[in-house]
This record gives sequence, structure tokens and C-alpha cells, in this order.
Amino acid sequence: MTGKIAIIMGSRSDAEIMSGASDIASTFGVESETFVMSAHRSPQRVFEFASSAENNGFEVIIAGAGMAAHLPGVIAGLTCLPVIGVPIMSAALSGMDSLLSMVQMPTGVPVATVAINGAKNAGILAAQILSVKYPELREAVRKHKETMRG
Repeated sequence: MTGKIAIIMGSRSDAEIMSGASDIASTFGVESETFVMSAHRSPQRVFEFASSAENNGFEVIIAGAGMAAHLPGVIAGLTCLPVIGVPIMSAALSGMDSLLSMVQMPTGVPVATVAINGAKNAGILAAQILSVKYPELREAVRKHKETMRG
């Protein structure tokens, strides 16, 4: 295995979307752990996780959330690790609320953000970030991109 990512979702209802990130991680041989925690319903758990993520060996965090999508930003405010936000589509505003809450972060608290429901791209981006440290992963990402060319 190469690298270690955390995949976090704000609600169990996000599991189907967020499984795309873990599927991609598995494809690249990247270790991943998945968690369900909410910036609103379990803020202390989010604080404890984010504050200890680096010490627990995580190198990149993918956080998916819908509606009032504060989870990626809260995590980014608590760790120096790269955070990738996945806006989850909601019925009310079709995910635009989630998308805007992730891309409109204040200076100093960046959240890399993929498309609405774009967990697979988040997994690929996490692999690309890790490939800076792991040359064998860079080669796997390169091969993946070559297969996409057809």
C-alpha cells in the first residue's frame, strides 16, 4: 500500500456517492478509512478526528457533505493536511449550496473542491497529491490517465 487517506461523510446517506473515492483509492493501492461524522451533529468528534489525523498516519482527507456543507472547511481549519471537498447533491438546491460553501473558503483555509457528487475525482486527486511522495503511485496514475485516452 502507498499512502493513507481518510474519507469522511457528514451522513450515512452520502455513502453511495462517497464509495467512489474508496473504490478509486483501492484501485491505486492507497489505504483508506471511511468515517461518518457531522460538523453540526458531532462537532467534538470532527475536532478530535481532524486534530489527530496527521498523527494517525493520514496524508490526505476527502470530506463529502451536502446542504450546509461545513465539514470540509471545519476539517481544513483544524489540520495542515490537504482537504478535498466533495459537494453532495441535495434536493433543495441541487448541490449548489454545498459547492459554494466549499469553494468560498476564507484565505488561509483552502479546500480543494471537485464537482458535485465527484467522489471518484476526489479519489484521483488524492492519489495525485500522494504521488508527489510515492513514485510508484505516480506511475499508476500515469497509466490510469493513459487508459482513459482510449
